[in-house]
Amino acid sequence: MRNIVLMMSVSLDGYMEGPDRDISWHRVDDAVHQHFNDLLRHMGAFLSGRVVHELMAGYWPTADADPDVTAPMAEFAGIWRDKPKIVYSRTLTHADWNTTIVRDVVPEEVRTLKEQPGGDLALSGANLAAEFLRHDLVDEFRVYVHPVLVGSGTPMFPQSPTTTALRHVETRTFGNGVVLLRYERADRADA
Repeated sequence: MRNIVLMMSVSLDGYMEGPDRDISWHRVDDAVHQHFNDLLRHMGAFLSGRVVHELMAGYWPTADADPDVTAPMAEFAGIWRDKPKIVYSRTLTHADWNTTIVRDVVPEEVRTLKEQPGGDLALSGANLAAEFLRHDLVDEFRVYVHPVLVGSGTPMFPQSPTTTALRHVETRTFGNGVVLLRYERADRADA
């Protein structure tokens, strides 16, 4: 069965984006980008909300045509274009680039998606992640902590009345100071 893998960059003080959706503080150099490419190339699909999808669709479809783009960025453009994408949106009416629009997060439909063959499913986007967490649909967490304090913005995790036990799987420090913290759900780690 495929896993839902929440992949998010976060500031040291716990924000996924700063005020006004600012992500200019992300420290994604070639080494971090290559790591993302190596991981995402094997994913079965990208799951995102409308905001993340529109941000990605506004740049990645033609990024590799830019002569100034780095090799890892050019490589990711192809990965993003070719990978199946599911965007959850109640307002989006059309999406290109191998994208399916889904209106709501329906747990039974997500579980059916997980049972299909293929690689794990990469989840991103603040609001969508909160919805998946609310429905207890996230199996793995890949948190990329960036060496910066943002001060305010969108917190990584929504408030929750429940405690979820996790099992540490991996820690990796990149040369630019970004640290990957990888966890699995403790109740699903051996499933």
